[in-house]
Amino acid sequence: MTIQNILSVCLFALFVIIVQVRAAILRKHGIRVIVFGQTDKSDFLLVPLVLAIAYTALTNTFGLPMWNVLISPFWDSTMPGWAGLAICVISVIGFALTLASFGSSFRVGIDENTPDKLVTSGMFAISRNPIYVCFLMFFTGMFIIHRNIVIAVAVVLFALAIHRQVLREEKFLASHYGEEYEEYRRKVRRYL
Repeated sequence: MTIQNILSVCLFALFVIIVQVRAAILRKHGIRVIVFGQTDKSDFLLVPLVLAIAYTALTNTFGLPMWNVLISPFWDSTMPGWAGLAICVISVIGFALTLASFGSSFRVGIDENTPDKLVTSGMFAISRNPIYVCFLMFFTGMFIIHRNIVIAVAVVLFALAIHRQVLREEKFLASHYGEEYEEYRRKVRRYL
């Protein structure tokens, strides 16, 4: 157990808490935030990947049961872990700023029933998908800290699943917002 492992688990918990708090605030205003899986049940493919990363981080930190070969580090030095931790911190801050930029439009999943206005300011002026960028940065940081095969594979699969989700969201946004979205798409990159 290293301080990096402990801090990475705390940051992971902070990520979850930020989403839950934001969802609770919007729920008080009658906005249903969690619509994940309503338009496509395959959205749930992301869940086991996130759980695999979380469980592996907890295993490395607190010695939970897992085959040693799956959690053996790729390298011995923990020095890169500090860079991974910095990436995690930056991504949590970016995530919080993105949620602030979202305002009441924040949803987890595609909300075909009650879409809000198109958000193009704040973090969305830098990336069309800042939440996904923050997730990928965070999980990459987790890999650098924990440096094992489970997190490496989960991050790659997560990136592929996220890209698929982004393409689905872009199709929805183009059909719903039309020219407004097309103009935004021309100005701002998909990721970075």
